[in-house]
Formats: sequence, C-alpha cells, structure tokens
Amino acid sequence: MAIFRAHEVHQLSDVELAEQLSKLQLDLMQGRGKVSAGGAPENPGHIREVRRTIARIQTEQNARRAGKQA
Repeated sequence: MAIFRAHEVHQLSDVELAEQLSKLQLDLMQGRGKVSAGGAPENPGHIREVRRTIARIQTEQNARRAGKQA
C-alpha cells in the first residue's frame, strides 16, 4: 500500500481520499491481525507508517469540512 506525504494527500480529491482511507484501514487491520496471531511482520515499520498516513488523510478531510462550513 502506498504511503502518502502531506503534499500528496492535499492533491487528492475527496473521493480519492475516501478510497485510500478505506484501503489503508484494511491494510492496517490485516497487519495488526498478523502480529496478534503471533506472526512477524515483513516490515516492522509499515504499521506505523500506515497509521500516520491514515492520520494525514483524516486531517485533510477534517480541514476540508471545516473550510466548507466557514
């Protein structure tokens, strides 16, 4: 799954943000499931990066909602 930086997230449309958010949340759930089942992740830092990317997307979505209300 692709990891997006803030400037990349800012360039995505609202629909693309929602799609990427759902894909990343699924990826995070699968990664956490693998770890909780006792497996070792292929890339230990991947879960952290996915969490941060989800936060970036949610921050951008909240900023856009606040901008529309003002």
